[in-house]
Amino acid sequence: MKVIFVDGYNVINSWPDLKIKKDYSFDGARRSLIDTMHNYGVYNECKVIIVFDAHKVPGSIQKVENFNKNLSIVFTKDGETADSYIEREVNTLGRKYEVIVVTSDWLEQQTIFQRGAVRMSSLEFYNEVVDVEEAIRTSREENKISQKNSLSDNINLDILKKLEKIRRGK
Repeated sequence: MKVIFVDGYNVINSWPDLKIKKDYSFDGARRSLIDTMHNYGVYNECKVIIVFDAHKVPGSIQKVENFNKNLSIVFTKDGETADSYIEREVNTLGRKYEVIVVTSDWLEQQTIFQRGAVRMSSLEFYNEVVDVEEAIRTSREENKISQKNSLSDNINLDILKKLEKIRRGK
């Protein structure tokens, strides 16, 4: 099983279509990232765990939301960074599963590498996700075309020939 840890705010601040703009909120960026990671996890049959920092939110307790077998969202507790949460989890899972950590934090990349995980920068992962989204779009378009229901598929051949004669005025 492949497990992918995503440093949520690091990715939001790195991906061109998620970077916070004046008219865009963190909530909107989080929702967009969650939706994208859900599609990615289902398509690649892997577990994606998005970790958001809450270490500067006084009194915050750790919150884990399991959406399905492919996606979990973690908000860390007060005083804990996403990096420290990911390091702890990688230490537990790193030797048992194929673990990838997505972050552009260089120090974090070095630490998780030592604990048995593969590191991937946020922009590298962005390019991979864009490729997956294109594959999903292509697959969906192919399914639409193959699922077309034409009259000739559902009508007796003799009747089809008679209708064709009528259409041609013969």
